[in-house]
Amino acid sequence: MNYVFFFLVFSAFGFTAWRQIYWDKGSHEQSPMHLLGLGMVETAGSAVTLAIGLIGVMALFLGLMKIAEKAGLLGVFAKLLRPLMVRLFPEIPQNHPAMGAMIMNLSANALGLGNAATPFGIRAMQELNKLNPLKGTATDPMILFLAINTSSVTLLPTGIIALRAAAGSNDPAGILPTTLFATLLSTTVAIVSAKMLAKWNRPKLRYAERPEGLPENSGEPEKAEDLSGDGYPAWVSALALISLIALIPMTVIFGTSIAPWIIPSLMLGFLSYGMIKKVPIYESFVEGAEEGFKVAVRIIPYLIAILVAVGMLRSSGALDIFVDWVGYYTNSLGLPGDALPMALLRPLSGSGAYGIVAATINDPNIGPDSYTGYLVSTLQGSTETTFYVLAVYFGAVQIKRLRYALVVALTADAAGIAGAIIACSYIFG
Repeated sequence: MNYVFFFLVFSAFGFTAWRQIYWDKGSHEQSPMHLLGLGMVETAGSAVTLAIGLIGVMALFLGLMKIAEKAGLLGVFAKLLRPLMVRLFPEIPQNHPAMGAMIMNLSANALGLGNAATPFGIRAMQELNKLNPLKGTATDPMILFLAINTSSVTLLPTGIIALRAAAGSNDPAGILPTTLFATLLSTTVAIVSAKMLAKWNRPKLRYAERPEGLPENSGEPEKAEDLSGDGYPAWVSALALISLIALIPMTVIFGTSIAPWIIPSLMLGFLSYGMIKKVPIYESFVEGAEEGFKVAVRIIPYLIAILVAVGMLRSSGALDIFVDWVGYYTNSLGLPGDALPMALLRPLSGSGAYGIVAATINDPNIGPDSYTGYLVSTLQGSTETTFYVLAVYFGAVQIKRLRYALVVALTADAAGIAGAIIACSYIFG
């Protein structure tokens, strides 16, 4: 991100300096360099204003998510996923701790609980590494798990919904069907590509018959903590998957009628579920809201950095030229020039991408409810910061040889971008 940040600022300054040299001093207009300085100050102020407006919305959604977490909603998702996970990861013993941690990670991602998903993901990698016969080299299950993690099916992209609401969207939850479609496509591509490359990539690793860390005389894998239980019957999981896929056409057909009900229904539904499970919903909500407040405050420096850099590019005129030039070729593919920086930066920097989507949907010429606004919002909700995830998850277990992991992750990213374009073009285009 250091190089990206410096490149944006350097490009804006260099382009403005070139315009300043050839600026007509007799003109009644302000000089390009003066306009650049004004734009920097104005953008820094708007970044703080945006973050302050975001605090309340983030507190609301993370408060609701905390209720869902304490009420055991993650456990429900985990039980639904277990039959599928056993088939995706035949190398992993069914009751090994790695299986429980992976299920909890993917369940948390599906609900948009990024803060809760990361610890489970790191723990899953640590447990998978116990089965690794060649330390320092990524195994096939590690790569498949990471690919599914970076492309995870998202049912509720709470963060971007909150950002859209703060930006004044009339339909902040309108990206639910597009995000669901994009993540289903990217996850499918991630699984298929990982399985195919696992067959082609050599050497093919063999897994130890006795996982590392078990007693010498034990022939059974150690039991997982009670993270996901024994799982529901396979037919229940299959029915849930079919229902999930059926949500896409239903939200497309009835989206206009359903959209106003989504956010109020979420609040009532989570509170009701918490009451049924006898969770202290008020205290849990306050606890989650406090986390949301801290998150919103913590991102202010990141917002200022990237919004000022993007604002400098806009004030310099360099961004307009880039958008006009590249957008000429990508517009026909459903990717406007204004959305192109988001598609390029999302795999590299989560905070940078967050700043770009915030700048885009708060731009009066674009707005959150335009096609571009919906597209960048969907990209934010349906793609992952691939290089960050690779660094954190593999770094936690000192994996140095990635094998085909990066190829699979970037292929899934490309599929997610394509899925976002297809869905947004059909619904909002």
